[in-house]
Amino acid sequence: MQELAIVILNWNGLHWLQQFLPAVVAHSSPHAVVVADNASTDDSVAWVKQYQPEVSIIQLDKNYGFAEGYNKAIQQIESTFVLLLNSDVEVTNHWVEPLLAAMRSNPNLAAVQPKIKAFHHKDSFEYAGAAGGFIDRLGYPFCRGRIFHQVERDQLQYNDSTEVFWTSGACMLVRTQAFSEQQGFHPGFFAHMEEIDLCWRWQHQGYSLAYCPDSVVYHVGGGTLNISPFKTYLNFRNGLWMLFRNLPPKGFVSNIFLRLCLDGLAGLQFLAKGQWKNTLAIIKAHGFMYRHLSVWLLERKQMAQKYPQRSHLTIYPGLLVLQAFIRGKTTFKALNWKRQDYN
Repeated sequence: MQELAIVILNWNGLHWLQQFLPAVVAHSSPHAVVVADNASTDDSVAWVKQYQPEVSIIQLDKNYGFAEGYNKAIQQIESTFVLLLNSDVEVTNHWVEPLLAAMRSNPNLAAVQPKIKAFHHKDSFEYAGAAGGFIDRLGYPFCRGRIFHQVERDQLQYNDSTEVFWTSGACMLVRTQAFSEQQGFHPGFFAHMEEIDLCWRWQHQGYSLAYCPDSVVYHVGGGTLNISPFKTYLNFRNGLWMLFRNLPPKGFVSNIFLRLCLDGLAGLQFLAKGQWKNTLAIIKAHGFMYRHLSVWLLERKQMAQKYPQRSHLTIYPGLLVLQAFIRGKTTFKALNWKRQDYN
């Protein structure tokens, strides 16, 4: 069995493959590179076959989205590790080995991510992962290098390897066995937040996640699914779904109630900006929750039975909304969070 397969999930991303796939092949030897295609209707598959014949192709029969698309692709791959890579990521020389070294040295690691910087602003971190991800108790994700939409310049302030709460689906090296033990991403999520849910489940299981600054990639961001009401819907729906599944019992009801209230305020903010379609997307996300409440509560019960001890996880105990928008703390270091106090 091979040690590593680098898997790029593609859906109508011919322009990204043309721009970035050659460098992935050039900088990833001797490891296998695989394009898993979600039934693209452009010429993605034909182009890969003609211009990158060393790349293996897995052709799926329809667009399964990010979550189930990767699940189905990884089921067809035999390797100790799988590196999930967005098609709109520029890799650098020697980007793979530091990630592999981290995984080899710690069998308890389920996944590790590199430093993710912005392709169009290469001195800055990128929104989707930056220097490793965390969440607060209401499920709002943030990163070392990114609080909400405030992104920091990379001034080597996060150049230490560290344990994190979640690793970015834009680029993450995964232990295949750990992925299989959890049956991969939750297929119902389709896209967005699925990697955070998976990382949370890994921690329930006893695994850890890490950030490795010695590996650097550059992410375009929004390459596959631009900011849209559909993305808003997925983010708000999946955020709530993830909380129902994973939040520890203590404070569950109050945290969900507060999150719903803040979602409502976000909807009003969109409406004030004239972005009424995003407001409708939030209403639609909440409607999905109420229609599927019995299913979500059943999932929560099953998770509690499977992982009864869930209160030890490293979750930011404060309210990120309060810190960022009221107190003006828009960098990770400004939070002054001593994570060891909450392990």
